[in-house]
Amino acid sequence: MPTFTVSSGHASLWVETQGEGDPVVMLHAGVADRRMWHEQMAALAPNFRAVAYDRRGFGRTDHADEDYSNVADLRAILDAVAPAQPAILVGCSQGGRISIDAALALPGRIRALVLVAPGITGAPEVTTFPPAIQALIDQLDQADAARDNDRINALEAHAWLDGPAEQRGRVAGAARELFLDMNGIALRAAKRGKEIEPPPAFQRLNEIVVPVLVVWGDLDFPHLIETCRHLAATLRDAQAFVLPGTAHLPNLEQPMQFNRKLLEFCTAVSR
Repeated sequence: MPTFTVSSGHASLWVETQGEGDPVVMLHAGVADRRMWHEQMAALAPNFRAVAYDRRGFGRTDHADEDYSNVADLRAILDAVAPAQPAILVGCSQGGRISIDAALALPGRIRALVLVAPGITGAPEVTTFPPAIQALIDQLDQADAARDNDRINALEAHAWLDGPAEQRGRVAGAARELFLDMNGIALRAAKRGKEIEPPPAFQRLNEIVVPVLVVWGDLDFPHLIETCRHLAATLRDAQAFVLPGTAHLPNLEQPMQFNRKLLEFCTAVSR
């Protein structure tokens, strides 16, 4: 796939593209990098220009010694790959949060959103979890206090790939190897600079008027499933798509089913 870098502030963002046509820009989760979208890029390429990039501190993009805005970084990507037409954004988890922030900050640049188990800036904080999930969170806190990145990586694979209430190792093979490699890079990355907090989006969701596809797996964290249901019920032009038997990264677990729905949605909103 063609690769290049895009400058944003002092950072050089690593970008991959595949195909030609209307732009579809993909934003990875906070435990991944651009490689989580390789199956989707291949599926989109015959009809779209698929774009994925590594945010600061992920994959092949380093942090820079400056405060930064993830939305400003995304705008630099859009200026490079889609300067004359609005793009469809596909964002998972943290990437979904940034996609929502961008839809509010850059409404003329966004054609539609695909939000996969997204966070929402300004959403109420969740402090209570079922006992089994709380035990996993406690283990993560202990590993973080000990700065044991290998242990953190293994526990985060359990939480985000397997599902927090599921058996550890439920998802095996290439998907698990990719997760551990992507998240391991992020955990080892030197932290420099600080994200500039965007305005809260939770109370402004009614301002998003573009078509939205909200996707989640039924094995994800319960509060994230409720967030997805809230989005699907609140956004003006939203549809929901649940992938049974998957957790926080459903496109890695069931790429064929995910890709079919993604292509159907992108084709419909591009007409």
